[in-house]
Amino acid sequence: MNWERLLDVVREEGLQLVVQHLELVGISLFIAIIVALPVGILVTRFPLDRYAPQILAFLNTAQGVPSLAVVAIFLPIMGIGRVPSLFALTIYALLPIARNTIAGIEGVDPDVMEAARGMGMSPRRVLLRIELPLALPVIIAGIQTSAVLTVGTATLAHLIAGGGLGRLIFSGISMHRPEYIIAGSLMTAALAILIDQVIGLIHRWISARYSG
Repeated sequence: MNWERLLDVVREEGLQLVVQHLELVGISLFIAIIVALPVGILVTRFPLDRYAPQILAFLNTAQGVPSLAVVAIFLPIMGIGRVPSLFALTIYALLPIARNTIAGIEGVDPDVMEAARGMGMSPRRVLLRIELPLALPVIIAGIQTSAVLTVGTATLAHLIAGGGLGRLIFSGISMHRPEYIIAGSLMTAALAILIDQVIGLIHRWISARYSG
């Protein structure tokens, strides 16, 4: 192993590819949040609430689809490039957020809901003042899971010319250069840990606030 070459790879290409990777993760996660939250809320409202268990079961099953398959599905439909990569990553990121939004809202104590209605709160105020605040720790946990999964999945974006740290990993495989593979893998793992810790701090702060 040429460790000097490994450091050279990180210095020469690391920063640019990390920025590309963060852009892929950040954009897809942002879109997933603004789509999955309303969808999750809608599923818990009448008349769709009767189908919530089936939808949750579908989301749990869909999460088991390999990430490579998700990327491959959009290749013949949208071609290659950044936009198809973002589209595939967004679809993959939607599932944990929607699942946890539904589970979090459904997990709110019915007695608390009944007390809020008894005080004359409208359904909209019950949602905004009671359900969402109490479900927020579970929703944040879903966003945390989604973010970490997306960091790993984004390495596959290189296969359809989407950029990111996958370039180092797959270039190393094709050229038999282990330093490229190690550099790409280590930087991807570091990003996943960093993002997980940041969202985890937010998660713990919110949990402490609403449990205190």
